[in-house]
Amino acid sequence: MRAIAAALGMASLMASLIAGSAQAQTIYPIDRAEILAGSRFDLKVEFPGLVDPARLSVTLNGKPYREVFGRDGTLIEREAGLEQSALVLRDAELAAPGRYVVRASDGVHSADVSWTVYGTGPRRAKNVILFVGDGLSLAHRVAARILSKGMKEGKAHGRLAIDDMPHMALVATAGSDSIITDSANSASAYATGHKTASGAMGVYADRTRDPFDDPRVETIASLVKRRLGLAVGVVTDTEIQDATPAAMVSHTRLRREYDRIVEHFFAARPDVILGGGLANFLPKDAAGSKRKDEQDFVARFRDAGYAYVTTAAELAAAKAANNGKLLGLFNLGNMDGVLDRRFLKGGTVERFPDQPDLTEQLGAALDVLSRNQAGFFLMVEAGMIDKYSHGLEMERAVYDTIMLDNAVKQARDWAGARGDDTLILVIADHSHNIGLAGTVDHDPDRKPDRPLHERVRIYARAGFPNYPAPDAAGYPPSVDVSRRLAILSSTPRGSVHSAEDVILTATGPGSERVRGQLDNTEVFRVMVEALGLGDPTTTAQGR
Repeated sequence: MRAIAAALGMASLMASLIAGSAQAQTIYPIDRAEILAGSRFDLKVEFPGLVDPARLSVTLNGKPYREVFGRDGTLIEREAGLEQSALVLRDAELAAPGRYVVRASDGVHSADVSWTVYGTGPRRAKNVILFVGDGLSLAHRVAARILSKGMKEGKAHGRLAIDDMPHMALVATAGSDSIITDSANSASAYATGHKTASGAMGVYADRTRDPFDDPRVETIASLVKRRLGLAVGVVTDTEIQDATPAAMVSHTRLRREYDRIVEHFFAARPDVILGGGLANFLPKDAAGSKRKDEQDFVARFRDAGYAYVTTAAELAAAKAANNGKLLGLFNLGNMDGVLDRRFLKGGTVERFPDQPDLTEQLGAALDVLSRNQAGFFLMVEAGMIDKYSHGLEMERAVYDTIMLDNAVKQARDWAGARGDDTLILVIADHSHNIGLAGTVDHDPDRKPDRPLHERVRIYARAGFPNYPAPDAAGYPPSVDVSRRLAILSSTPRGSVHSAEDVILTATGPGSERVRGQLDNTEVFRVMVEALGLGDPTTTAQGR
């Protein structure tokens, strides 16, 4: 009987604890958020029920929030028409570094979170270039080295530019809701320094159904323009409104809201926008359009002073013409990768035969952005690495890794010629569940129906792949060889993201902070510290 009574008592206690936790407020930014001094964010408190305004209390380090921020927020009596209240204060700022304890109470229940607000030293870098290999995993890097440099007796004939950098760290990628991240919340961590949930970027994912009313956090693209007057560029080989490029400027709970994300790009007006995704810029009645309305964003960008290009030739001409702001959309959807564009002529190459290489996009972006005497921030994504990996098209992914490496070398050479005033970072947003297991026989004349496990060579039997020697750009001219690299996934129907850390390599002013193991939000901090964005003297001068 005592055991039963004890069990019932424990059950009662647990029920009480659960009931109490269900009544707690939810506060955004979340607990342990790290916030750059002077950056903008939305403060939101979600109450579990209706709140009497006279009993509501929100304090920071014991002071009423309105005293700290200098104004009142908006009390939403019935959020989304439900029996629950919320307090929202948009575009809040905290100028003084330190620890802030935020407490919210409805007069009965209370909850608190802790924030760390940090400043920076003076500015050290004039420019920042962030390279993101979407889904870039260790297997991609090793395979790219083998194919582009060649190997003899176990030694490669050179190093990749992405690896041959003075500073390196492992970076954790988990989101606020899962150990497995996607490109939206991982890129958002780089762009804002805040964690968020899967599919979200530039916001904390709240309880409402509206994907555009969530509490926002300022992106680096906004910060560098607002506080330093820098130029901004976003370059990708995916649709420009896809998760990684969109995270540089957008605020939404749902990454698939492509029409609205295009509107966010127009509102943010980066100086350079290059990638695919034309379909969501065209009015719905235009050929190839995917928009749900009649807005013509190609025309709107042109009216706003952008030179508009759709081919590699037009991109080169725009560069030669010394144009100012630049919009390039080279495909209705994602752009084609190197293997299709240069060798196989697959994918959509027949329809879009003159798509630029990532190196050509980078060259045009550097030409435009470097005209701003204050400096620039540029994000360059090799996004098709991820998309090819999901479909187990590993050689396509590896060729695009080589392309990324060529672009990084190009940027490093450009920065070196200027006296190394540019911080260059190379990172993946997440890894894939893939591994380089050895080699695989690919001889159609020798039992072509043999299952994969019989054709994979491991350990000493793996030997070396027999791709032909790479060309000047590092690409073997053919993948139709008898012994190929065996890059395998643990999920046979397609590769998925993994929870493993990714590799960050860096060079330039501020890169020495890249060491050991970091969280993905700290990539943002490396960039803002290099730019001195938390130093009042630097920001006041705008230089």
